[in-house]
Amino acid sequence: MEKNTVWAIGLSTVVLVGFFAAQTFLFPPQPQEQNQQAENQTEQDATVVENEAGNAEVSSNEILSSESVIAASEISNAESTENLSEENFTITTNNVKVTFTNRGGDIVSYELIEKDENGNLKNRDVDTGKGVELIENLSDKNRAFALSLGGATKPIVNDIFTAKKLGDNAIGFFKKFTSKNADGTTSEFTLVKTYTFKPNDYTFKLDITIDGDENFKGLDVGGSAYTLRTAPQIGPKYNPKVDRYEYRNLISFNGEKSKKVNVGSKQTKNYERDWVWTAIAGKYFEFIVYPENQNAMSNTVVYNSEVEVGDAINAQVKMTRKSIDKKETTDSYYIYAGPRNESELKKYVSEEKNEWGLSGVHFNESLQTSGFLYWLEVVLKFLLETINKLVHNWGVSIIIVTIILKICLFPITKKSLEGTQKMQKFQPKMQELQTKYKNDPQKLQMETAKMYKEIGYNPMSGCLPMLFQFVILFAMYNLFNNYFEFRGASFIKGWIDDLSVGDHVGKTFEHGLPFLGWNQIRVLPVIYVISQLLFGKITQNGGTAAAGQNAGQMKMMMYGMPIMFFFLFYNAPAGLLLYWTVSNIFQLGQQLIINKMMKNKELTIVSKNRRK
Repeated sequence: MEKNTVWAIGLSTVVLVGFFAAQTFLFPPQPQEQNQQAENQTEQDATVVENEAGNAEVSSNEILSSESVIAASEISNAESTENLSEENFTITTNNVKVTFTNRGGDIVSYELIEKDENGNLKNRDVDTGKGVELIENLSDKNRAFALSLGGATKPIVNDIFTAKKLGDNAIGFFKKFTSKNADGTTSEFTLVKTYTFKPNDYTFKLDITIDGDENFKGLDVGGSAYTLRTAPQIGPKYNPKVDRYEYRNLISFNGEKSKKVNVGSKQTKNYERDWVWTAIAGKYFEFIVYPENQNAMSNTVVYNSEVEVGDAINAQVKMTRKSIDKKETTDSYYIYAGPRNESELKKYVSEEKNEWGLSGVHFNESLQTSGFLYWLEVVLKFLLETINKLVHNWGVSIIIVTIILKICLFPITKKSLEGTQKMQKFQPKMQELQTKYKNDPQKLQMETAKMYKEIGYNPMSGCLPMLFQFVILFAMYNLFNNYFEFRGASFIKGWIDDLSVGDHVGKTFEHGLPFLGWNQIRVLPVIYVISQLLFGKITQNGGTAAAGQNAGQMKMMMYGMPIMFFFLFYNAPAGLLLYWTVSNIFQLGQQLIINKMMKNKELTIVSKNRRK
């Protein structure tokens, strides 16, 4: 969950629950007073690998199908004399369009092109109108799925490789190197990268082959053979200063449970735990790397968010392969590069549901959930999807689900609001007790409990419903803020065109509004604040207004919190604000009904007393 929102929800809940619990259970509320280090790897420079000057002629088929391992004592690149130029190659499936460069045999573009039954892009970039580009922040020194010979701090292999197309859905890149062994002898090895795709799968297979000659001793550079990396950043491109509800997670799965770590900015850190697969993820898209031979991988995963291109922040994971001590080795990696949604990721639980036959790898463990409240998300998601099949509008579905929840919670809400109003009527007596026993807290507590018993008021009736509603709010926040289907879903065209981002009207400000930095004028946050203020006003007017210290605190609750929320949630996803706004408006109506019911009840009691 986005940090600002966690603080806001947590703070508001503590304040609200603490306020009512202290005032109604113990005594009226009293005034309250209110470096990360980059880790670097140090490796010995004991091995030198030079580009081969004049390659021997080798069969491409033989190289691309061989298993190879290399050992070298020192590794460094010398200028290549091969007569090759840089070229791009493309593989297109039903899901993706991938562009490769023969420089390093790396990926330079990964566009999602899957279409729905109507021929529309499933994963459209809102800004460009094209399919989402998953690879961002490329540079000459950092490309997607590039290799470094050695550990994570080593530079990527930047040489021109020979390319070989292996059918419509596979391509290989290979190059020969000469290595100098520890005993002074030299040997040759061929480095091969082979990419294989399936027609309808977001997962592709990357085979990394190192094939040494008879003199080859193995590959060991400071205890490592090579390092594989993801793309420098996950697309589509976003502005972290504006899109504060976007985020980047490092995710590591050990076979039983996943661990998520928020990736900060301008840092390099090590994650040192056992892992079966590791991933770098945003709200809606992710890269997952699953090595077939986990025992060959180092436990240390390096993730960084350095700034390498302009002012763009990276979000990248680097995985290091342990040193190799034999002549031939092929390491296979299954790499998922696609949408972070349940329908795609759960395919890798059962082998019959994905084209690779992968089973039990649990890529769905990378989904962002509310933890122990996940069951509640499942229920809410089922409601949303069922209703959307009927109305075909996710915004309308949110409104209907919100109303259903409010109706279901009405008995609890009614009891809570009635209790609050009942206590407001007895505020004068509470003030008398507070004044009378101001120097005797124990006596004040006893007299307060006695008064509660006389009027038939349970102080927990106001706290427990609030806690229950907070649980719902927490689950709804996580669902609405991360639900993939909301991405690009329009509610009201021209105002809320995408429920996954804030609404907007009018033009976009290039440099943002002064002091605030907002580049869009949004209406939904204003409606939300107005609904919150109206609800607070009507709640207060339902009973006798508090006086003195309590009146000041009540005004702070009624006016201060909504205004604070306005600034915190100004750029919140429209789907989330739509839920909160509709919830407030509907609860406002419920409050008016409750007020009328209580007034009628009082009139009936007065009428009965007069008859007596």
